[in-house]
Amino acid sequence: MNHLNIKQIEEILPHRHPFLLVDYIEDYEPGEFAVGYKCVTFREDFFQGHFPQEPVMPGVLIVEALAQTGAVAILSKPENKGKIAYFGGIDKCRFKGKVQPGDKMKLEMRVIKQKGPMGVGEAIATVDGKLVVKAELTFMVG
Repeated sequence: MNHLNIKQIEEILPHRHPFLLVDYIEDYEPGEFAVGYKCVTFREDFFQGHFPQEPVMPGVLIVEALAQTGAVAILSKPENKGKIAYFGGIDKCRFKGKVQPGDKMKLEMRVIKQKGPMGVGEAIATVDGKLVVKAELTFMVG
């Protein structure tokens, strides 16, 4: 298994706090897949306003965490070192559950199609083995 700590992730991704949404990578294969985790704490900035009476991680940030996990797989290829992976689209996105403080969110992204700098990844987020989000994410490397 290939794993990465936060400092190694920062060598691949341009994101930084508070927008770096992946805490560690459990396994990855450059250009193929990545499996990572986000340990969600009550101290996340977005919980102040989303929602004070019932803190829930915004769905768009869950999708962003999935995209960042996929970007580790894409940008860890030697030819993509120092580049940025941009969103090209979000398709077939379904939200099936909530992510709340204390959750350890598992983030999985597998590249299912790639042609040149563009590709598509199948992304899945789970908490305690339960599906939270599933989507197809289109990316462009530039």
